[in-house]
Amino acid sequence: MRSLACAVILLLVASSASPAQEHHHGRKHAPYAGLEKRTATSLSEQQIADLRAGRGMGLALAAELNGYPGPLHVLELADSLSLSPEQRRRVEEAYAAMKAEAVPMGERLIGQEMALDRHFKESTISAGTLVELAARIGETQGRLRAIHLKYHLVMTEVLTPDQVRRYSQLRGYR
Repeated sequence: MRSLACAVILLLVASSASPAQEHHHGRKHAPYAGLEKRTATSLSEQQIADLRAGRGMGLALAAELNGYPGPLHVLELADSLSLSPEQRRRVEEAYAAMKAEAVPMGERLIGQEMALDRHFKESTISAGTLVELAARIGETQGRLRAIHLKYHLVMTEVLTPDQVRRYSQLRGYR
């Protein structure tokens, strides 16, 4: 009798777990559903907007987090950093120059990602084309990153060491 009760309990437990498992395993889990409608499937709309605006998107974190301020953030903190009029002018010029370089490079990256998508969508991709397109995308990403990092270096020429320290404090890094 006791073994019959255990068998019934096991059967009930197994049957109650089964629908939950079936529901979990039976439904299609598609984390990328909808992404196929993007302009460039590997880039979000926010990333595309950032690339088109010349924003850094974290490309210069190696500099930013290690004491090399970014020009946009220096401008945002200009009053707290007590920038002189000459420093402000130089930071504004650096920021404008960075954007002038970064925006076309961002557009190039978007175009390259769209080309890669197109080859896959049209089933015209080959191993050789894949390697070539991926290499071009990687080169563009590297060049874009170097652009953003370069202007962090420029900021250390414009700011005093005390302003660089203050910047890190204001940004919450120190």
